[in-house]
Formats: sequence, C-alpha cells, structure tokens
Amino acid sequence: MTQPSSADTDFRSDAVTRLRADLALALRAAAFHGLAEGVCNHFSIELPDGSGRFLLNPRGLLWKEVQADDIVMVDRHGEKLAGRHPVEPTAMFIHGAVHRIARKTCVLHTHMPHATALTLISDRALDPTLSQTAMRFEGRVAVDAHYNGLALDVTEGERIAHAMQGADVVFLANHGVVVCGDRMDYAYDDLYYLERACQVQWLAMSSGRPLAPVDPALARRVREQTLSERLQSELYFEALRRTV
Repeated sequence: MTQPSSADTDFRSDAVTRLRADLALALRAAAFHGLAEGVCNHFSIELPDGSGRFLLNPRGLLWKEVQADDIVMVDRHGEKLAGRHPVEPTAMFIHGAVHRIARKTCVLHTHMPHATALTLISDRALDPTLSQTAMRFEGRVAVDAHYNGLALDVTEGERIAHAMQGADVVFLANHGVVVCGDRMDYAYDDLYYLERACQVQWLAMSSGRPLAPVDPALARRVREQTLSERLQSELYFEALRRTV
C-alpha cells in the first residue's frame, strides 16, 4: 500500500483543515456578496510553518461551489502538492510573488466591480477621507498605476508585489485589487468593506455635487479606532460561516 506523502499528511492535519475551511468560506462569501467574476481570480493563505507552501482555490470552480475538500496546496514554485483539482498556472504569478516578496499571509485578488471601477479613473484608488468605512484604509493603500497586460509570467507578479510597498491593499490600474491580511477573517472583512467603501464613493461621485472629505488626521484616528479591536471582524466571519 502506498504511504501518504508528508504533504498529504500535512494537508489533512487539523490545523490545515481549518485553514482550508476558512479559505473555502471566504470564497463562497465573496460569491454571495457579488465579488466574484466567472471562475477567475484567486484567494490564498500561507501555511504557518514557514515552508512557503500555501492553499489556493482550484481551477475551474465557481467560488460559490468551493468547499474545504476542493482547496489545493502548492509550493512556492506553483507545483501542486495536495488536493484533487488542478491549479491554474496564472494564479501563481500574483499570489506566489505577493506571499514571497510582500510577506503576506492571506492574499485575496478580485475584480470586484466598484473597486475595479476606481482603478479606471485618474486617481486609481479609494479616497480614505470620505466615508467612515473608507477611513479604515487610511495609510494602508498602494496604487500600481502601470497596467502591463495579463499577469502571465513571474516578472509581472513580482512587479505587482514590489508596487505594494508593504501596503495591505493595492489598486491595480485597469485591472482590480489585491487585499492582504494576517488571517482570513480579517482579510475578508477588509475585502468586503473595501468594496462597500468604493461603492458609496461612486454613489457620491455620481451625484455631481462636491465631495466633502474629512481632515486626514481624523481619518487616521478612525482607522486606529477601527483596527484596534477586530472582534467585529471575527464575529462577522463566524456569522458568514453559519449562513453562507
């Protein structure tokens, strides 16, 4: 009888099984909230053992159908180590680089509509001095203002990772966004509220009336208030676990 590999053993450990469940939940929640686009885009989370391996949604599945058993595990070079589905090679070019270069644990890449729409205008990003929801992102956003076509090679993923300059969120010109975090419940909470903030900014802009930003110092204080206690993020993710 063939003995399971160490990767297979790790993949089925209690700790990794919980991470797979969290990743699958985040994908289903994103589909529920209208943040998915076909079978494109990916979410990933790095294993906490320092090996550089990470979990990723597989190729060809709608986000709304992904369960923990569908998640795959890959190494830092994009080789699949465990899981029953194939991996989309292009997923590795952004995710592998952001995990490796930007040192981010969770990497959520979407083309969600309102955030992506902001990448199409000259400012390229959310204004964190407008809505209270947007203020949580003050000082946490980078802009990659150079669109360079599809991310079809390692160098493009590395260019995006370097453009982040340590930020949690990067708006990719004419493309979409990447939202990162230290854990999945916090990262998904930020992803959800980023899209909500972008949506209300678009609504305000569409009125044609002058916008009314607050002082940047106040926006920074609101960010600190919001991020000083993330219990609300944890409770929201658990509510999604019960309902999505």
